[in-house]
Amino acid sequence: MNRTSVSVLAACGVLASFPAAADAGLQALREEIAQMRKSYEQRIDALEKRLAQAESTSIQARTAADSAASKAARQGDAKAGGFNPEISLTLQGALTRTQRDPATWTLQGFVPPGEPDEVGPPRRRGFSLQESELGIAANIDPNFRGYLNLAMTPDNTVALEEAYFQTLGLGAGLTLKGGRFLSGIGYQNEIHPHAWDFADAPLAYTAFFGNKLTAEGVQLKWLAPTETYFELGLEGGRDNSFPGGARNKSGTALGAAFARIGGDAGIANTWRAGLSYVATHPGARAYDGVDATGLATSNTFAGRSRTVGADFVWKWAPNGNPVERNFKLQAEVFRRSETGKLTCAERDTSGACGGAAGLTDSYDARQSGWYAQGVWQFMPRWRVGYRHDRLDSGTTTLGPTLVAADLPQLAAWKPRRDTVMVDFASSEFARLRFQVARDDSRGPGLRDNQFWVQYIMSLGAHGAHKF
Repeated sequence: MNRTSVSVLAACGVLASFPAAADAGLQALREEIAQMRKSYEQRIDALEKRLAQAESTSIQARTAADSAASKAARQGDAKAGGFNPEISLTLQGALTRTQRDPATWTLQGFVPPGEPDEVGPPRRRGFSLQESELGIAANIDPNFRGYLNLAMTPDNTVALEEAYFQTLGLGAGLTLKGGRFLSGIGYQNEIHPHAWDFADAPLAYTAFFGNKLTAEGVQLKWLAPTETYFELGLEGGRDNSFPGGARNKSGTALGAAFARIGGDAGIANTWRAGLSYVATHPGARAYDGVDATGLATSNTFAGRSRTVGADFVWKWAPNGNPVERNFKLQAEVFRRSETGKLTCAERDTSGACGGAAGLTDSYDARQSGWYAQGVWQFMPRWRVGYRHDRLDSGTTTLGPTLVAADLPQLAAWKPRRDTVMVDFASSEFARLRFQVARDDSRGPGLRDNQFWVQYIMSLGAHGAHKF
């Protein structure tokens, strides 16, 4: 009995010790887990601090790099604007054959717009150097850009064709230009000769602007914030070039305005149309001629000249890609009215103009002209083109002292010319052109058949041409 009691008591003691041992193990496990949690939290906290420090260092490095790059860019821009401008040089020459002497060229029915070697057919037959162009351009600062173009003629003279500043980012779609520049009227006027599609200017530009209208003053353009291209422009300044003339007067003697609209017609077609207006007040626009007796005369016109014009350009390229094939249709029409006083005087012997003293009479003329041309690139680098020119001298009224017969140059005529060209461009910097023309601008029975082989080579920086 005693043995049994002792066994029972021992078993109860063992069973009683089991919960105590279990509690001690659980406590130890809890402490180990807590220690591990604390260790992991410390490690995570350390990693987070290292990550934050690394990000801060990276941001500082990136900021420093951006600052250095921006500073280098500004220094580069300053160097480019001040010491490394964009320079381009265009070389042109031609081998020509004309049926009539270029030195005797006249545009019958129209007041001569300049010397024959400046505005007429090739200045000489055979091989001759044509006008070379030197262009210099650069950003002056973030607000202005400057441009200079020098035209170097074959007779070793240099003419300042363009020299102007232009604003950058003026805001509100506005751009201001000041200095000497090619006027924005019409379509072709702003295009330099090396970028023409034919070797010579259309007769309408020759008759009304002496090949091109140059303004010396300011130009303000506004581009509308619309999906359809719409632009307005105003110009004012001196009128030293044809159709203006020498005029020593304060204020503006040349005024011009133009409006343009254009857009896309599907993927393959783009177009642009425009209207232009030019007003000048020549004070003494001079030209040489002959009177009815064949005597040489010196003539001057003083009055006002008004010219209105319209232009249209349409371009086609398959899928909008002009590399393989493309077509360009270009047309312009102008109408000019001039009223004022015309003075003519013979240089030596007295004739229809009253000798050296000369005669002055009223002058009134209404004249018009147009041209249309198409250029087809039928395969890469090869183009063919056709142009038709037509002018109408209209009716010139003189009186009461002088009559139209006294000045044969002003006798009515409707000049016309047909021109065909084929050219090959080995690259965007080199072009060879063959051109043939039948010119009936000199007057009745004075047709001139003309043949050209022309080269155009461009060196250096050369920006994209206008639309």
